[in-house]
Amino acid sequence: MSKPSVAEVRAGGQPEGVKERVNEEHWAGRLYMRDISPYLSALFIRLGVPPNPITYLMMAFGVLAGVVVAFGGLWSAVAAFLMVQIYLLLDCSDGEVARYTKRTSVAGIYLDRIGHYLSEVALLIGLGVRAQGEFAAGGWVVAGMAAALGAALIKAETDNVVVARAKAGLPEKIAEEAMAPRSAGLSLARKAASALRFHRVIQAVELSILVLIAAVVDAVRGDLAATQVLTAVCVAVAALQTVLHLVSVLASRRLH
Repeated sequence: MSKPSVAEVRAGGQPEGVKERVNEEHWAGRLYMRDISPYLSALFIRLGVPPNPITYLMMAFGVLAGVVVAFGGLWSAVAAFLMVQIYLLLDCSDGEVARYTKRTSVAGIYLDRIGHYLSEVALLIGLGVRAQGEFAAGGWVVAGMAAALGAALIKAETDNVVVARAKAGLPEKIAEEAMAPRSAGLSLARKAASALRFHRVIQAVELSILVLIAAVVDAVRGDLAATQVLTAVCVAVAALQTVLHLVSVLASRRLH
């Protein structure tokens, strides 16, 4: 067990159904990162690294991406994009190590959630500072902080469904049919929003890609217009999604 092969780690760390978790598995994980992560997970297991330190490392890269992106310029956007990719890799790896070594824990799940909160908040605040063009207070910094607050609230709305169900003595698992709003109109709107996937604009992986694209445009134009437009879009998406997600939860049978 101390020197498992990559194939053994893949089999034990990625049991059937891991990639298919609709609300837990990121598309980038399914597309390519889960193919890469067992190599790193096998190394961690061979070195005897437990899961939680890997999660702390994931947090560090996520927060650092937000710090780096704030410095502006094309180089920082490239660096932040790479850091977010490492963040995603570590996010895959900590769970694989935990499952393979049978060291899954409530603390690990909690830390993983906190890591996602911190990383997305840091990246959005960093984007606001980047749009401001300097390390000083200003409207764009406030916009970045507002988008970060919205992103945190959306995650809180999701996580508090589980909290509310637990306090009411209901099981954690929610049937798929209970996710849909009881109103036909709201159900159609939810499906449309899900198809558009605009909420992903404020998620770490997608946002790091958009920041990089905006940085390239800014470098060509010689200004910060693209980054400022992206910041404004993030504020709008965060505000809209905060309301829509709350309505979706309350209009469904998730709390029954």
